Amino acid sequence: MPPTGEQTGNVLIVGAGPTGLLLAGDLAAAGIRCTVLERRDAETSNLTRAFAVHARTLEMLDARGLADDLVATGQRVGAVRLLGKTSLDLARLPGRFPFLLVTPQYETERVLRERALEAGAEIVFGAEAVALRQDAAGVDVDVRTSDGATGTRRASYVVGTDGVRSTVRRALGLPFPGHSAVRSVMLADVRLQDAPPDVLTVDSTGDAFAFLAPFGDGWYRVIAWNRRHQAPDSEPVDMDELRMVTRRVHGTDFGMHDPRWTSRFHSDERQVPEYRAGRVFLAGDAAHVHSPAGGQGMNTGLQDAANLGWKLAAELHGWAPSWLLDSYHEERYPVGRLVLRGSGAILRGVLAEPWWQRTARTAGLWAATHTRPVVRRLAGAVSGIDIAYPAPRGSHRLTGRRAPDVPLADGSGGPGGPGRLYEMLGDGLFVLVVAANDPAVTYLAAKRWAGRVHCALAGRATRTTALIRPDGYIAWATDETAPDRRAAVIRDALSQWCGRPSTRDASEPHPVESVPGDEGT
Repeated sequence: MPPTGEQTGNVLIVGAGPTGLLLAGDLAAAGIRCTVLERRDAETSNLTRAFAVHARTLEMLDARGLADDLVATGQRVGAVRLLGKTSLDLARLPGRFPFLLVTPQYETERVLRERALEAGAEIVFGAEAVALRQDAAGVDVDVRTSDGATGTRRASYVVGTDGVRSTVRRALGLPFPGHSAVRSVMLADVRLQDAPPDVLTVDSTGDAFAFLAPFGDGWYRVIAWNRRHQAPDSEPVDMDELRMVTRRVHGTDFGMHDPRWTSRFHSDERQVPEYRAGRVFLAGDAAHVHSPAGGQGMNTGLQDAANLGWKLAAELHGWAPSWLLDSYHEERYPVGRLVLRGSGAILRGVLAEPWWQRTARTAGLWAATHTRPVVRRLAGAVSGIDIAYPAPRGSHRLTGRRAPDVPLADGSGGPGGPGRLYEMLGDGLFVLVVAANDPAVTYLAAKRWAGRVHCALAGRATRTTALIRPDGYIAWATDETAPDRRAAVIRDALSQWCGRPSTRDASEPHPVESVPGDEGT
């Protein structure tokens, strides 16, 4: 159910890639009118993009009921081969998804698009944003359609998810500082005569790099780089060169043949200094772009969308705290910077040229991947599981961290309700998970913050009460057990995060049985 309250506006999203589609689905599910503009035609398949879906992204999709569908389309990788004989073990990651999912981006877009449309979002293909203007009440976007017609759409807020060459970013006049990290990278989708022994096949020699990954339908994505031939992006990919580079790195070209698509590109490392400019926001590649090393690009953009969507919904429903929209940049900019630096470091290690640098790199990787604490940190960083947001000084130790998918007591959220936390997320509401039977807590959350907060009883013994944000991070937690004190701190936390409560008198009788499904919360 969407949050209660009068709807006061709408959101226009520019770009129907994964970031824009997840955002559209979240807004529509929360009862916000939203339209997505996409310059591609509906029939244009996105063959050229990402194929790695990390564990934290799968958790976010799980909260939206999409993960199982997507997992069925791809291959699970429990250990990611890095270089040589080293690999990163993902099997010890917490949660339901201790692996990397390899699936083409068009499958990710499919499940997100279907959800967005089902929730009521409008997607307009063949429509390109060409300019925008904003004032205190909204944003006007000039749109050109594929038939050459032009018009203007107005929205309360606009989000640019339109990629590295973002029209929205340019219209705002925002800089995109950075540099080209690597040039003349060759891409190709090919058939192979001989399947590689591993799901992901990757290595480098210092003057060459080659990576192969399956799409699962007989096609393979090949990414290769040749230091000896730094051609411009406009030069076509030569299959003989691609085979030669792959043989140089792996000792075989696996009998690659029949390319259906090839391209050559350069990879930049750039980040916009501000993710918000008035009523306009940037997310995904429009806000940050980095090397493909680590497969972070699409995943980081999806997490941008998950962070922003519920905040925009809260603002448009009229209950967002005054600081909430600004927290999007404050939380996501440092994450984007960290990913940019991490992927850049991986790329520089992969392309190291002198033999002694390659030897030191290999030795360092081997040592790191055989030291359990280091493996856990590396896996948590690459998968996104360890992403956390800043917490105020003196906060509970869990504040700002990823919420684990804890079991819930039978009947939490109503008869036959969800059995775990992530089944209760995804509709733009907070979840208050409490550890003991407390009618006062039930009343506070279920009555005075109705339509903003779900109540749930933890399914295992714990003294911690936690308020979980709609994006699956812990907004606030306490270990307080004294009933009166606990009710007071919960009330303060709900007021801070979920806005002012309804005006109903807190002294009014509130029998627990009048709130079905929240017994014991």
